[in-house]
Amino acid sequence: MLGGFVVTHDLNKSKPKPQPSTVPTAVTDVSAIAKTAIALEYASLRHKSHCPLGMYIVPSQGNLLHWDGVFFIHQGYYADAVLKFRLIFPPNYPNKPPAVYFVTDIFHPMISQNGDFNLIPRFRPWRPKEHHVFDVLHWIKAAFKKKALDGFQESECLNKEAYRYHESTSSFAALATQSSLLSLSPSALFDKDHPSMGGRTQGGFVFEEISPRVLQEGRKKLGIQPWEKGL
Repeated sequence: MLGGFVVTHDLNKSKPKPQPSTVPTAVTDVSAIAKTAIALEYASLRHKSHCPLGMYIVPSQGNLLHWDGVFFIHQGYYADAVLKFRLIFPPNYPNKPPAVYFVTDIFHPMISQNGDFNLIPRFRPWRPKEHHVFDVLHWIKAAFKKKALDGFQESECLNKEAYRYHESTSSFAALATQSSLLSLSPSALFDKDHPSMGGRTQGGFVFEEISPRVLQEGRKKLGIQPWEKGL
């Protein structure tokens, strides 16, 4: 993506991170069945439509139970947001679903202040033989669309304040837009100064600012014309 910043993979750099309670403390207890299932799930993302448009996923080098993702949102209340998240698999996967944890702060009814994302409205219950990781990814994407937002129940929402969307659409839209803009700010987008990254793992995707010269060279190499206002 050439628009003033570049996304790179960095599987060696890491920072201490407070993890949700669902994170396994060790991977030595992971069964062969779970390892095989997780590997097959990742391989399946190569199939057409399995990985939603706008999402990119990489497995963490240090822990097979962790996948890092980034989600570029193009439409709706959260248009232009760039959100980093993590999938955390239980040692007994696929009997239990992976947990979803957003690293980027975002104002959303299904996402707690700690970043936990609620899967229950879509997977009630989780069925190992029917549900897969690509279903989880598509639910994440769907949860940011108006249709899903309209259908949320207060009891399902981890962020009760965001649930006020049902009371005032204009207020929710303003807060969602503000939240999306904050995800694009240098302090949020570039990991070195991320205000909510204190102690969090950097993950598999690293955003780095690029100079105008490098941007121009990249556009020329790929045949991309500069953006022009009014078009």
